[in-house]
Amino acid sequence: MIIETEDELLKLKEIGRICANAIQIMSASLEPGITTQELDDIGRRVLESAGARSAPEFCYQFPGATCISVNEEIAHGIPGSRVIRPGDLVNIDVSAEKDGFFSDTGASFVVPPSKSKLDKLCRDGKRALWVGLNQVKSGEPLAKIGQAIGAFAAKNRYTLVANLASHGVGRSLHEEPGELSTWPDPSEKRIMTDGLVFTVEPFLSLGATWAEGGDDAWTLYADPQAPTVQYEHTVVATRNGPMILTLADGQT
Repeated sequence: MIIETEDELLKLKEIGRICANAIQIMSASLEPGITTQELDDIGRRVLESAGARSAPEFCYQFPGATCISVNEEIAHGIPGSRVIRPGDLVNIDVSAEKDGFFSDTGASFVVPPSKSKLDKLCRDGKRALWVGLNQVKSGEPLAKIGQAIGAFAAKNRYTLVANLASHGVGRSLHEEPGELSTWPDPSEKRIMTDGLVFTVEPFLSLGATWAEGGDDAWTLYADPQAPTVQYEHTVVATRNGPMILTLADGQT
């Protein structure tokens, strides 16, 4: 969507903050012995206590309030009986709706004690996200985001999963301008409009280039199999750069 009123912006900031708070609280509860269902229950309570609804559950009948992907799973993992163990790489993706507005955010975490290569992958995953965010500015080509992230990945000897894209968000979870590449895409010719709301969410990997489905209708796996992280913010393109909507209480 393209923001047209201050009221729209305030409501988008509110749902963005709720999603970010859910990730912050869920990640603080992430420890060996907790199940992904217990972690999801925590996220559900955060959303519902703030008057929000899980977007994947509401929009797509996803079997959980949040997506929790562990190790070989890289996206859309279904919460359940899986027990989190030391050294696991866990991605938490939270999207929700309130008052007709949607937001989407995600982050990856290593459960201590961790392997140094996974810690570095997480640090660089955050860096890749910010490299992309720093390209967000109205009037600039959307392609600059993927080009910058691609250059960062190549320089640091990472790969990018090229079939999991950023997307428009706002009045629905996935909307215009549709999918947005977070890798170099010569076919991307569009320009960022002032007030455009969308996500930036690179999937940075130690070797994967694709996401493949598995035995259920939701969970996606790295192909070829390799540790992969995702970091995601919902942003607004402005003349002064990115306005990040998915900031938790106390974050600036």
